[in-house]
Amino acid sequence: MEIIKTVELNKIFRTEEVETTALKNVNLVISKGEFAAIMGPSGCGKSTLLNIIGLLEKLTSGKLFFMDTEVSGLSERERTWYRKLYIGFVFQGFNLIDELNIYENIELPLLYQKVSSSEKKKRVEEAMERMKISHRRKHFPQQLSGGQQQRVAIARAVVSKPLMILADEPTGNLDSANGEEVMSLLAELNQEGTTIVMVTHSAVEADKAHRVIQLFDGHIVTENVKQKV
Repeated sequence: MEIIKTVELNKIFRTEEVETTALKNVNLVISKGEFAAIMGPSGCGKSTLLNIIGLLEKLTSGKLFFMDTEVSGLSERERTWYRKLYIGFVFQGFNLIDELNIYENIELPLLYQKVSSSEKKKRVEEAMERMKISHRRKHFPQQLSGGQQQRVAIARAVVSKPLMILADEPTGNLDSANGEEVMSLLAELNQEGTTIVMVTHSAVEADKAHRVIQLFDGHIVTENVKQKV
């Protein structure tokens, strides 16, 4: 089953003085259950592609399909609906809300879904337990280490049981030990059936993926597929 498909996807950023082409004629398919890594030098369009796949940014031309439905021209409200039902996000900067404690940060995606109070509590408890942060439930993000904050971010991403997780440099602000732990968590989620698309600079981390997509100047230049374990 295809989760994501792009057809001749282009993205151009325009200001009054400058026009920058971030993505050029990108044709890509992400299948259900896949773990794909997107690599390439800084400024090649990796994060832009991830943001378009995640319906955070609109493409300039071409087509984007989500589960066989074209979503290229959706309104912001419709794109928000897709995101909250099907997609979890993990960012390099964690993107936690400082004014909310850990429990509240993880609970946040469920507030936008029709989930009962008891189910909400059950899911948040399970996510905290899985990420080994239950003892930090009443703490605030700034009271946690970087590794702990990223575990909270992953818990928030999985609490709504998304079809796909998009991770943008998820270990970029972490030391090697915490980075390895985050990668192990992502690999485990993938083994359980969650589709993962990850932007990374690290060849070691990309090696955990089933497919490595190399971008250069907005083009896909190579794709390396390896056998699933």
